[in-house]
Amino acid sequence: MRTLLIVTAVIEAGTGLALAMSPSAPVAMLLGSSLDTPTGLVVGRVAGAALLSLGIACWLARNDEQSRAAAGLLVAMLLYNTAVAAVLAYAGIGLRLTGVGIWPAVLLHAALAVWCLACFRTMRVNW
Repeated sequence: MRTLLIVTAVIEAGTGLALAMSPSAPVAMLLGSSLDTPTGLVVGRVAGAALLSLGIACWLARNDEQSRAAAGLLVAMLLYNTAVAAVLAYAGIGLRLTGVGIWPAVLLHAALAVWCLACFRTMRVNW
C-alpha cells in the first residue's frame, strides 16, 4: 500500500499543481478543449486544490498502512479513481472529446482503482 500511496501522491499533487496554476493547459491536453471562461478557470483551480489535497493526504499516510484512517483514505481513493475513469470514458465515448491524454488517463485511473481494491483486500484493519 505504501507504494500505491506514494504513486498516487505524486500523480495527484502534480496534476493539482498544474490545474491550480494554469487550468487551461492540462484540461486542453486531457479533453481537447480549453477552459475559456472565468467560471471554467475558477472550477479548474478548485479541482486543482482538491487534487493537491488528495495528493498531500496520500503522501502523509504513506507510512500508516494498517489504521482505520488509512483504510478510509484507500476506500476514498478507490471511489475517486473509479469515478474519474468512468467520467473520462464517458467524455471520450459519449461526448466525443478527443484530448491526447483522455485514454491514458482512463487507463491510469482504472489501474489505480484496481490497485486500491487489491490493497484494501489485503489490509488487516481492526474495525
